[in-house]
Amino acid sequence: MVAAAALAWSGCGKSPTASEPGTATNAASAVSKTSASSAKTAGEKITRYEVLGVVQQVKTNESKIVIKHEAIPNYMAAMTMPFDYKSSNDVTGLTPGDQVHFTLAVTDDDGWVENIRKTGFKTNAPPEHQSVRRVRDVEPLEIGDLMPDYSFTNSFGKKISLSDYKGQALAFTFIFTRCPFPNFCPRMNKNFEGAYDILKEGAEKGNGPTNFHFISISFDPEFDTPERLKTYSETFHFDPAKWDFATGAMIDIDAITEQFGLYFAYDKGNFDHNLRTVVIDAAGKVAYIFIGNEWKPEELAAEMAKAATVK
Repeated sequence: MVAAAALAWSGCGKSPTASEPGTATNAASAVSKTSASSAKTAGEKITRYEVLGVVQQVKTNESKIVIKHEAIPNYMAAMTMPFDYKSSNDVTGLTPGDQVHFTLAVTDDDGWVENIRKTGFKTNAPPEHQSVRRVRDVEPLEIGDLMPDYSFTNSFGKKISLSDYKGQALAFTFIFTRCPFPNFCPRMNKNFEGAYDILKEGAEKGNGPTNFHFISISFDPEFDTPERLKTYSETFHFDPAKWDFATGAMIDIDAITEQFGLYFAYDKGNFDHNLRTVVIDAAGKVAYIFIGNEWKPEELAAEMAKAATVK
């Protein structure tokens, strides 16, 4: 069955909630007034950007603040993202709609905001939803459900299908290459790196499975061509025999993301998405679903090791 859905609210079509550890919006925007500086703390390089934005939500129970920020030149397009903060003093008195100037601190593996200063107040206009696209009507999947087959094209231009990995533990996550913030898409891929290293070491020592595979699926097929995915994949140490970077037809991406509660929106160059990582067991059933970005490579490797033994 095929239905029409608003282009700006594809995926599961629900809004971010406090239960979602990580969501992000990517939007093309005019360049903001920003500057960058670098510092070293305990041997770790920290790059800092001065950024303007508007507060969307303060999640004090999670030590996160959601800010719709302007573009950061030479780093990131305008986005709406939940950022970690380290001092509660930074968010004291802030409410949705407050215009702020803040410092974004970024390392290779982490990022947070600091020195948040209110500069005014802005009433956010509701987004315009004009375009539509065709989507498949699918049912949500839960642990124990049989995984339907989906086909994609990997970074080498080869067609791959989920059914190709029947008999293996399969993990897939959802990314797009224009997402640079280390807590989001890059973290999903680095977690895949870490889990792969753990499983590879176990296999080499003879105390772990050899039947495992990873797929990083882009939900931005218009931009993330096989050629771009290939260039992007080379920034990670990955074994193409065990890990694919792939994308596919939007109608299929809509369907698979909706089945696991991943939402993403695309409207006039804007991306809004949360995070899901899924483990499929060797029998082709859903074994585990990681929500958000706070899971560790060791957790994924452990779930895949269990999934690999299922008959």
